[in-house]
Amino acid sequence: MTALDPVLLDLAHAHGISTEFYDWLGGDCEVAADAVIAVLAALGVEASTPEAAAQALAAARDASWRQLLPTYLIVRAGAAAQVAAHVPDGDPVTVEIETEDGERRELKQLMVWVDPREIGGRLVGVATFEIPDDVPLGYHYLHAKSGGGSASAQLIVVPDRLETPDVRGWGFMLQLYAVRSRSSWGTGDLHDLARLASWSGGELGADFVLVNPLHAAAPIAPMEPSPYFPSSRRFVNPIYLCVDDVPEVGALPAAEVAAVAAPMLARNGVDEDLDRDAVWAAKRTVLERAFAVTAGDARRRSGFEQFVRAEGESLTDFATWCALAERNGLPWHEWPAELRDPRSVTVAAFRDTEAALVEFYSWLQWLCSEQLESAQLAGREAGMRFGILHDLAVGVSPDGADAWALQHVLAQGVTVGAPADMYNQQGQRWNLPPWRPDALAASGFGPFRDLVRASLRRGGGLRVDHMIGLFRQWWVPDGASPADGAYLRFDHEALVGIVLLEAQRAGAVLVGEDLGNVEWWVRDYLQARGIFGTSILWFEHGDDGLPRPPQLWRELCLATVTTHDLPPAAGYLTGEHVELRAELGLLERSVDTERADDEADRVAWLRALDHAGLLDSAVVTAVTTLPEAGTVPPRRDNFRTRIEPHVEATVDALHAYLAATPARLLGVYLPDVIGDRRPVNQPGTVDEYPNWRVPMTDSKERPVLLDDLMTSPAARRLAHVVGGRTRSVTVASSVDQARI
Repeated sequence: MTALDPVLLDLAHAHGISTEFYDWLGGDCEVAADAVIAVLAALGVEASTPEAAAQALAAARDASWRQLLPTYLIVRAGAAAQVAAHVPDGDPVTVEIETEDGERRELKQLMVWVDPREIGGRLVGVATFEIPDDVPLGYHYLHAKSGGGSASAQLIVVPDRLETPDVRGWGFMLQLYAVRSRSSWGTGDLHDLARLASWSGGELGADFVLVNPLHAAAPIAPMEPSPYFPSSRRFVNPIYLCVDDVPEVGALPAAEVAAVAAPMLARNGVDEDLDRDAVWAAKRTVLERAFAVTAGDARRRSGFEQFVRAEGESLTDFATWCALAERNGLPWHEWPAELRDPRSVTVAAFRDTEAALVEFYSWLQWLCSEQLESAQLAGREAGMRFGILHDLAVGVSPDGADAWALQHVLAQGVTVGAPADMYNQQGQRWNLPPWRPDALAASGFGPFRDLVRASLRRGGGLRVDHMIGLFRQWWVPDGASPADGAYLRFDHEALVGIVLLEAQRAGAVLVGEDLGNVEWWVRDYLQARGIFGTSILWFEHGDDGLPRPPQLWRELCLATVTTHDLPPAAGYLTGEHVELRAELGLLERSVDTERADDEADRVAWLRALDHAGLLDSAVVTAVTTLPEAGTVPPRRDNFRTRIEPHVEATVDALHAYLAATPARLLGVYLPDVIGDRRPVNQPGTVDEYPNWRVPMTDSKERPVLLDDLMTSPAARRLAHVVGGRTRSVTVASSVDQARI
């Protein structure tokens, strides 16, 4: 790569584009000029020629001086701040604050001298005003007047820190669609979630259930299987509805409902890829009939209409898009131009013509809201401190409802992705249109705060997937390889602050997924703001490369053995992840090298468990002692053969290791309870592996239903391991471990 032109370099930095970054191996990488130009174009900045870049740089340097007030201001509660007003030099100006409850007061001008600048042929000066430290939390406005001009700016006062409960708790983590019961219609549903919360909270002492994103998919076949590639993050996929719990279904002939349900119920005991299309077709058949019943029940109808009014334009847009997709197919980018504009007269006319269909999709969201509230109530009544923790995906499908309704604040021509890392050495493009920072700011962050607010409803907390995306995002231009992208910085003070404000108002806990290529200061920043980090056992190593001793783990984190992008613990112990990535061609290094390095890491963990007194030394010796050369099958099979009889004991020991850390929250991946080995997702693949379609099974790939799980001795055993936190553990230092 050639060095960037100085003008292009300055222009990139002016718009938050990092022109250098450290890769996963610690190497210093320079971003290519083509990537910088493409990312600038996605921000509406023309820089394809030196002349255009120079002009854009001059405009960027003068931008703030051309505004009477800045677009927005983020202030932490209890801290005084200042705001600069730009006016013709010498002109008087007044600024007042209007709080969200309607109170107004004029701000005091400070005696701060700033040299004026010539902008557009006139001299522009700066007047500085003080924002007092007693402005309450919330979304306020600043209003400025000078001569005949006026301007307003969003003032958002956010918590300095989210007060975290001083507790140590644990809970199950699960993919709800994969957790089926004998009454499920082919996939897990919200009734199953409520049962699991009630059981684990009441009988096992769990404090939460962390569930995969329940975001809405497009309502037409083929239904997108990935919960992390939704049509909308603001609304819920009605495939999770428990049809039997819908009051209106009770008014239908029971025999008709049973006839539709029977083929779906039969799927629960079969180890086949989950078929969302069949499940949704069956559920929709019954729900459509039940929808008509609502009109005859005045109480239910009133509740539905109140919900629609409260959700407002967002729900109207979503339901309209669903109806449009049903009538016109996807992608929406190929619809007639007048249908691609959510505010067009043609879309309004369609909504009137298809009012019943639009209302049906709104009604489904009301049902989802009711059943989610029931699940949260079930958990809290069982004694859970938090109840349901929801998961917020990184973004949305470019072909989905949010991309249609929010296109004015989403960037075009790029996708969010990730540069190469240890577990995907070719990098990733996620095909998710990112927020456009300038447009989001111009909107007062309305779409973002509405999203966060919706995500925090009907639950006790929120896990934010890829939370480092609130700090910077890897933007990959259309047509480029995942490696040929650039990091774009976001105003993390604004985005994190809004998340904190909404969480405090909801009384919720926040967990940030802060894995991957994270800048050194980000985790400290999140901790200082009261946000739990995420610690995965397999990734926890000290500077010496050895397993991190328990006492050196973070306190403010959710600690788990594995994650949904890796196999369950039993599968990881037997090396499933290496073999799968090799079969799919996702390795940059040779498979032998990967096997050797990965086996060495697993051996190091076994020895750490041994030294901590959590795993029998004889087991560790049997697994880690290599037999004589030439007397056994290839090495991979040797390790698998040796570890196989000890997998269950090792999984228990790994969770005991978690319990020995100071981590306040411990997560137990539900498949680890039953010895499941298959990953639910393999990053970097779409159809090469049945991502997000794998049901929950035991080690022999036999389906395990929730009903059986709830009587499982293994569930009680693991709950005791992580719930008691009474085990005495000998902690080894890194130096001690080096001698093991």
